[in-house]
Amino acid sequence: MYSTKDYFKHGFLFFLTLIATTLAGGEWLFGRSILSSEKPLTWPYFLRSLEFSVPFLGILLVHELGHLLTSIYHRVRSSLPFFIPAWLGFIGAPSIGTFGAVIQMKSLVSSRKKFFDIGVAGPLAGFVLAVAVLAYGFTHLPEASYIYEIHPEYADPNYDKAADENVMDLELGYNLLFWLMQETLADPERMPEMAEVIHYPYLFAGYLALFFTAINLLPIGQLDGGHVVFGLFPKLHKEMSLIAYTVFLFFAGLGVVSPFEELSYLVFALPLYIGFLYICFRKSGLSPANQWLLALGIAALQYSLSSFFPGIQGYSGWLLFAFLIGRVLGIRHPEVPDGRPLDDRRKLIGWIAILIFVLCFIPQPFMIE
Repeated sequence: MYSTKDYFKHGFLFFLTLIATTLAGGEWLFGRSILSSEKPLTWPYFLRSLEFSVPFLGILLVHELGHLLTSIYHRVRSSLPFFIPAWLGFIGAPSIGTFGAVIQMKSLVSSRKKFFDIGVAGPLAGFVLAVAVLAYGFTHLPEASYIYEIHPEYADPNYDKAADENVMDLELGYNLLFWLMQETLADPERMPEMAEVIHYPYLFAGYLALFFTAINLLPIGQLDGGHVVFGLFPKLHKEMSLIAYTVFLFFAGLGVVSPFEELSYLVFALPLYIGFLYICFRKSGLSPANQWLLALGIAALQYSLSSFFPGIQGYSGWLLFAFLIGRVLGIRHPEVPDGRPLDDRRKLIGWIAILIFVLCFIPQPFMIE
């Protein structure tokens, strides 16, 4: 089914992604880089960084294999997983070493059941491994003094982190599952603050895995969650996908424009933002007039909420992803010749996938101060 060239190409991309995520892990875990002369990523630290990259990539691999093996079972031709390396340390930008992984469908998916099975298999498989990695991380936390290895300044009782202008404070946001596992499994004396979780390889790898799981399970278009909605709600998937995308885009842009900004800023920012929203709906299947109405309505409601609640904020980091969904993936799901409803067992699995999405979704995943 796959040629030697295919195995070599995909295997090489996986190897590059392993190297990239290990280099990124060295930067996150220990603040060390192969490009730094002051704190170089030496071989021992590189090997220790594998404690992040191996479980993280292992979860992504299991996710993609869930899609692949299910597509093989249903005789739907698809590619091997494409891993996308993305180490950005050479330009001084933070990254996790990868943009993720995908498989490409190469033949028609003829039924609702096949779309559902292929879509749901990846998140379920990856989720099981992510929970196992997090469980290990929470139950094997190092001594509280471990953080002094990365931040020796913390040992100084006079050190004020808030006053240190050289520190980029990246705090991770909670989701329900991470919080529940922390409360039930972790030793409170050893549990780090969310701003320090990036230094704990298994916790950080598991956290990122939940983040990617939630993204894939968004009930929109041809994302895995879109396949689930397409399977569960045969007559409502178009409307549900549009509503879910609109809510997601609304939350992402909440606080971008507000009446408390300078007028000189709003004169340029408000029309540009409305135009951006319009572009996001270009592949929605709506008429141009309705696209403009939605864009104007979202901006007006966000602006009004900011008037009544000055501190209200969504998460602007989602705007790029919302744009990619709206312009590249689209928010509509293709129809199939065989549109028969799912059986009860698959419906139960679908509802479990929705529950997993609720447990894993992180409204504000990465907050930089």
